[in-house]
Amino acid sequence: MKNIAKKSCSSHCLECDCCCSDVTWPPPKGSANPCRAAAKHLIERYYHQLTEGCGNEACTNEFCASCPGFRRMDNNAAAVKALELYKINAKLCDPHPSKKGTSSAYLENSAKGVHHNSACSDRTMSRKELPSAREDFKDLNYLTEEKVNEILEICGETGDYSPLIRVIGRVFSSAEGLVQSFRKTKQHTKEELKSLQAKDEDKDEDEKENAACSAAAMEEDSEASSSRIGEGASQGDNNVQKLGLDEVSVDIEAVRRVYSKLLANEKIEAAFLNALVYLSPNVECDLTYHNVYSRDPNYLNLFVIVMENSNLHSPEYLEIALPLFCKALSKLPLAALAKLARLWSKYSAEQIRRMMETFQQLITYKVISNEFNSRNLVNDDDAVVAATKCLKIVYYANILGGELDIDHNEEEDDKPIPESSELTLQELLGEERRNKKGPRVDPLETELGVKTIDCRRPLIPFEEFVNEPLNDVLEMDKDYTFFKVETENKFSFMTCPFVLNAVTKNLGLYYDNRIRMYSERRITVLYSLVQGQQLNPYLRLKVRRDHIIDDALVRLEMIAMENPADLKKQLYVEFEGEQGVDEGGVSKEFFQLVVEEIFNPDIGMFTYDETTKLFWFNPSSFENEGQFTLIGIVLGLAIYNNCILDVHFPMVVYRKLLGKKGTFRDLADSHPVLHQSLKELLEYEGNVEEDMMITFQISQTDLFGNPLMYNLRENGDRIPVTNENRKEFVALYAEYMLNKTVEKQFKAFRRGFHMVTNESPLKYLFRPEEIELLICGSRNLDFQALEETTEYDGGYNRDSRIIRDFWETVHSFGEEQKRLFLQFTTGTDRAPVGGLGKLKMIIAKNGPDTDRLPTSHTCFNVLLLPEYSSKEKLRERLLKAITYAKGFGML
Repeated sequence: MKNIAKKSCSSHCLECDCCCSDVTWPPPKGSANPCRAAAKHLIERYYHQLTEGCGNEACTNEFCASCPGFRRMDNNAAAVKALELYKINAKLCDPHPSKKGTSSAYLENSAKGVHHNSACSDRTMSRKELPSAREDFKDLNYLTEEKVNEILEICGETGDYSPLIRVIGRVFSSAEGLVQSFRKTKQHTKEELKSLQAKDEDKDEDEKENAACSAAAMEEDSEASSSRIGEGASQGDNNVQKLGLDEVSVDIEAVRRVYSKLLANEKIEAAFLNALVYLSPNVECDLTYHNVYSRDPNYLNLFVIVMENSNLHSPEYLEIALPLFCKALSKLPLAALAKLARLWSKYSAEQIRRMMETFQQLITYKVISNEFNSRNLVNDDDAVVAATKCLKIVYYANILGGELDIDHNEEEDDKPIPESSELTLQELLGEERRNKKGPRVDPLETELGVKTIDCRRPLIPFEEFVNEPLNDVLEMDKDYTFFKVETENKFSFMTCPFVLNAVTKNLGLYYDNRIRMYSERRITVLYSLVQGQQLNPYLRLKVRRDHIIDDALVRLEMIAMENPADLKKQLYVEFEGEQGVDEGGVSKEFFQLVVEEIFNPDIGMFTYDETTKLFWFNPSSFENEGQFTLIGIVLGLAIYNNCILDVHFPMVVYRKLLGKKGTFRDLADSHPVLHQSLKELLEYEGNVEEDMMITFQISQTDLFGNPLMYNLRENGDRIPVTNENRKEFVALYAEYMLNKTVEKQFKAFRRGFHMVTNESPLKYLFRPEEIELLICGSRNLDFQALEETTEYDGGYNRDSRIIRDFWETVHSFGEEQKRLFLQFTTGTDRAPVGGLGKLKMIIAKNGPDTDRLPTSHTCFNVLLLPEYSSKEKLRERLLKAITYAKGFGML
C-alpha cells in the first residue's frame, strides 16, 4: 500500500495564510506541489534577509544582515545559505516598522512572484505601494560622493538610515565595489548629472555597461563585477593607468569628506566595521592566490579608501576588523607597497601620525592582551606581525615625505677589504662566511630608492615608531635566530628595526657579535687540527702600560695585514707585569687608555674645539693613513666587544661612517662658528657682492699657523660671491671643510672600522645617533636607576646599614666623583645603552670593619665593600679608592 503521510508545511507558511497546513506528502505523481510557491517565497525572503537585512539595527537574529554581529557574504553564498535555512526552518525576521515600506527588496520580489497565488496570500501590494529600485538602491554597487550625499539627503528626510547602511555594507564589503568607488572623474554640472541619470534609467543592462565605460557612473551585476576585478576591463581603468606611477584613481579628498559626514552616525559606523570584517579575508585571498594587483593596479584603491577611516584605531576595530585588514594589506606585492608609501608620503604629518598610531595601537593592544614569553612568542602572533609590516609602509612614507638628501654619498673604498686566508678552509668545512654580499638591505628600501640615512628630518620623529610594550616582550635570542635564518615561516622584528629601541637592537647586535666570535673560535680549532699547528682562538693583545699605543697599534696593524678575520675573534688583553685576567674589565681599561692617548691634542691626529668639546680630523696631521685605519679598528673592536669609549665626535662622523657626506647643516655641530657665519651670509638682505666683497677663494691655516689659500671653483679668486651664487658658495665651503680636507684621513678611518663591522647588521639596524650611543654610551647618569637595579651578596641587602650609608654617600657626590666611581666599578665612566638602569651592579660584603680600601671586579661590575664602622669612614675610604685607582692585581 502506498505510504500516505500528513506533513505540516513550514510554520512560516502560516504567516502568509497558506491553506496547506494539512497536505498529502509526497504529492500524487504528476500533481503540482501546493506549497511550491510558498517555498520559493520563503527562500527568497531568507535570501534578502541574508543580503539586505530586516532594517532593524537592534536585530538579534544571527541569520540577518541587520544583526550587528553578522558577517556579510556574497550573493552565491547567500543563495546556498538561504536554502539551508529553509530546510532547518530557521528564524525569519519581519520587516521592521521603521522601514515604512520603502526598503524591503524582498517585498517587491514576493509581490512579483507570489501575489497571483491566492492560496498563499489574502492580499497583494499595489504597484504604487512598492518602493522603486532607484529609491531602494539595491542595484548600487559602487559609490561616489554625489551618490552618498543623495542617499544621505533622502535618509535625512525620512529619518531612516537603513538604506544608506545597507549600501555601505554592500559596497564596503565588496572589493570590486570599493575599487570602483570614489573615482576621479570629470566634474559635471547638476544639469549634466540629471541628464545622465535620466538616460541611465532608460537603458537596459548592455547600455548601462557602455555608459559605465564612458561616464563611470552606472551599476553592474555583482557576478560580472567580480570577474571584472581580474580583467580590469573598463576603459576608465585604462585611462587611470596612464596617470603617473604614484597616482591613484581614487579621489582622496572626496573620501575624506564622505567619512567626515558618515562617521558621526554610530549606526553607520557599525556598517563600516562589519563590512571591513567581511571584506578583509576575501582581499587577502585575492592577493595571495589570484594575483589581482598585477592585473588591475586600481585594486590599491580599496586600501587607500579604508585607511582614510579615522576611527580605525578605536577599540571596536582592534579585536577583529583591523587585524584582518592588516593581514590583507601586508599581502600586497612589493611594487604596490612602494606605490602606497609614495602616495602616503604626500600626506600631512598629522595624517602620517594618525596612520602610525592606528598600527601602533593594534600592536600595543595585542601585546598587552596576551601573555607572550619564550614558549608563546610574539613573533607567532599574526596580528602583531601584520601590523608591523603595515607600519613599515608608513615609516617609509614618513621618510619620503621628510627632508631628503639622496645625492651626498661617500664613495666606496677603492681597495676591497682583504679576505681571510681561512676562507677556503671554511668553505671546505661548510662554514662559508655569512653575508658575503654585504649587509642586508630592506627590499622596500631598494624598491623606493631611499634609505633611512637619506632623511635629514622626517615628517614625524623616528622615535614615535618605537613600540616599547613590544620591546618588553620580544625574545631577542629567538628573534635574532629568525633574522639570520631568513625563513618565510618565521618573522623577525629585526627586519623592521624602526619599531625596536636602541637597547633591544644592541642586544641583537650582541648576539650577532658573540656568534661570530664563537664561529671564528671554532674555525681556528678546526684549522689547527687540519694543519697540525697551534693557533690562538682569541685576538690576544699583550701591551705595556707605558707604550700602549706602540704595542697595540703595531700588533693590530700586523693582524689587519696578515689575516683580518682575526679581528672578529674575542678580544683578550693582558697588561705586561700585571696579574689581571681579562673577563671584560681589562679590555675596558685598555680601550679607555688607548682613546686617551690617541685623542691627546699633542699627538696631532685630531683637533679639539673648546667651544663644542668635540674632536675633528686634523687635515695637517703628520700621521700616515695606517694610523687612522688602526683608530677605526679600535672603534670597531669597541662595538664588537661591547665596550663603551670616551670618544667625542660630532654627529657628522657617524653619518659619514654610514655612507653620507657632510653638508652645510652638519657644520652646526662640527664647526658652529663657521656655520653661523655662512648662515648669516645666506640670510643677508643687502647686496652680498658689494657689501662683503668675498670670492670663491678661502683661506685656512696649517699646523704651524701659516695661511693656505684654496679655490672652491676654478679661478675662484676671480669669481665674486653674489646674491645669486651664495648658496653654491656655502655648499662648496661645507664640502671642502667636511669632506675634501679630511678625505684621506677619513677613508682610512672608515676602512679600519669596516674591517671589524663589515659583516655586522650594524648599518642595517642603527641610525647615526644610535651608533654614537653604542660607542660612547649615555651621558645621562641616573644613579637613582642604578640603585634600584643593584643586587647584593655576601650578607648585604637593601636595608643593611652600610648599604643605606653607601647610597647616601654616592648620591652626595659631585658629577666628576660619580664618573670616577663608575670608572672604578665598571671600567668606564659612561652609562650603557639604555642608561644606568641597564647596568647590573653587585655590591658584595668583603669582611668586617677594616682600614682596607674597597676593591672591584670591573669584568663583572662587582664592588667589594668592607662593613665600615661609620658613614664618615666609608666616605673617606671610598673617595680614596676611586681617586687613586689604576692597574690590576689578584685578590
